[in-house]
Amino acid sequence: MNERLDYLREKTYLLTTAPGVYQMKDKTGHIIYIGKAKNLRNRVSSYFAKTPNHTPKVAKMVENVYDYDFIVTTSEYEALVLECSMIKQHTPKYNILLKDDKGYSYIRISPPPYSRITAEMQKPKTGEIMGPYTSSFVAKQAAAEVSRVFMLPTCKRQFPRDIGKGRPCLNHHIKRCMGVCMGNISEEEYAKIIDEAVDYIKNGSEASVERMTAQMNEAAERLDFELAAKLRDRISAVSRAADSQNIIAEKLPDTDAVAIARNSGEACAAVIMYRNGRLFDREEVFLGEEDSETVMMEDFIIQYYGSGREIPRNIVLGTDVESPEDVERFFRERSGHAVDVMSPQRGRYMRLAEIAKSNAEEYLSIKVGRTAREISALEELARMLGLKKPPLYIESYDISNLGSSDMVAGMIVFENGRPCKKMYKKFSIKENVIQNDLACMQEVLRRRFKHYLDPEETDEGFKRLPDLILLDGGKNQLAAVNEVLWELDITVPVFGMVKDNNHRTRAITSDGGEIGISETKSAFLLVTRIQDEVHHFAITYQRNKHRKSTFELGITNVKGIGEKKAMKLLTHFKTVENLKKATVEEIAQAGGISQSVANDVYEFVQNSL
Repeated sequence: MNERLDYLREKTYLLTTAPGVYQMKDKTGHIIYIGKAKNLRNRVSSYFAKTPNHTPKVAKMVENVYDYDFIVTTSEYEALVLECSMIKQHTPKYNILLKDDKGYSYIRISPPPYSRITAEMQKPKTGEIMGPYTSSFVAKQAAAEVSRVFMLPTCKRQFPRDIGKGRPCLNHHIKRCMGVCMGNISEEEYAKIIDEAVDYIKNGSEASVERMTAQMNEAAERLDFELAAKLRDRISAVSRAADSQNIIAEKLPDTDAVAIARNSGEACAAVIMYRNGRLFDREEVFLGEEDSETVMMEDFIIQYYGSGREIPRNIVLGTDVESPEDVERFFRERSGHAVDVMSPQRGRYMRLAEIAKSNAEEYLSIKVGRTAREISALEELARMLGLKKPPLYIESYDISNLGSSDMVAGMIVFENGRPCKKMYKKFSIKENVIQNDLACMQEVLRRRFKHYLDPEETDEGFKRLPDLILLDGGKNQLAAVNEVLWELDITVPVFGMVKDNNHRTRAITSDGGEIGISETKSAFLLVTRIQDEVHHFAITYQRNKHRKSTFELGITNVKGIGEKKAMKLLTHFKTVENLKKATVEEIAQAGGISQSVANDVYEFVQNSL
């Protein structure tokens, strides 16, 4: 804990409510964090509150704050500009710092004659250069696609030196190369094709198709049907390439989509760039320790585009920023054109943000060693429940019975977001002879954790302490289980899963009330899957046991009563005692059987059970 908190709180109490920039310093006087605020007193006091709700990164920063300085500005926008400038100047430890030390890729058009189009990792010294591209994948993809569409040679032969020497390669036979080596393509004709290919890279497929269509029509009017046919095939190839790109949008203005993924204390930002209606480039940046997503997003885009990168007309964000108007103004003044910063909730722009989010999650999942969807759900669940870390090992319990007969419970396990079926357990209720779900749940949890406390226990499923327990039920089940855990001195967070009237998961129950879960969240899908899985596991065990009991009762010995009708009768009457008390008419109606068969069942039950 920071011993200077009392001093810092007292200093902040006198702070102005004007906008400005604050600089957090450690005991050596070094600036460790720079932030902006539209109300300096409110923002700075939030760091030193007596009951803070900080992310781990902010909590760590606050522990190291010895003092702070501030600069008052006339507006929040002025504070944003000043913050950006000061972060570049001081590079504080706890701010997002973008390092520009990565390599870039380029597309090279080699000098004529017979130019080649290739992707290069280093900036070439000769030829026409396109780029730089932050993603080598995009550069390679563009070079490969344009070579395929325009049937450019990719072999190691040198032209015109090797024209007419040797047989054409396989690419020519499968129509992936125009066959320059055969001598059928003049330098002039080849140069025109290279120009079309470069135009395709620069301006996208729509412009290329329009221009080539006009050329095809002119060739047809001149009765040059051979050239018209080549242009027709080229147009078809361009169209096929466009169709194969599921992230192409011909009418889309120049747009960047930006999203952030957070998992296991790490954060990654992805920027997907669209130019001339097609994917142009992408970049992923690891941001270090995670913070509030809103704070990270604004800090990231201000530094990312404030460092000299191209600013497109549209910037689509996967999450809101605190002051979008100021951000738009900041970008407009640096780019010289209007910039629309948006966080869409529907439509094609939202889809672009989702693509950026998926890229960020995938890159982050590689770093943390788990799938993006699973980690996203576990992180989300941990934040929602106030857990200190993601619950990698979750146990869930459900009770299933038919009245007071065949009472059972199921225990399932999810490890790293996936079912771990080898750890599943079945419990037959032994201590409770009448239906009482709370007492049954207590019995099951008591038996489970007595196994855990037994020093001679060897079952792997019982010897591991879960990170989280989820019960199929509400606050009553939660209170009953917490009583058992307190009795056994077991410390595990316990929550209940609550269903709505349509038997769908709607909330999680805690000691303090219900926690709603949005259906759009990954955590909702995970909890729903757990609740469905534990219910299915418990009820399947109960039905199998009940089916065995049904056969033991011998009702299926009655002519006209098979397994299904026997189950239907016992499900309706719950217990043998209720079945004995039923009239012939009630048995016939409940089982959907004739009066004579019902009479036989009645006689069997009265005389044999």
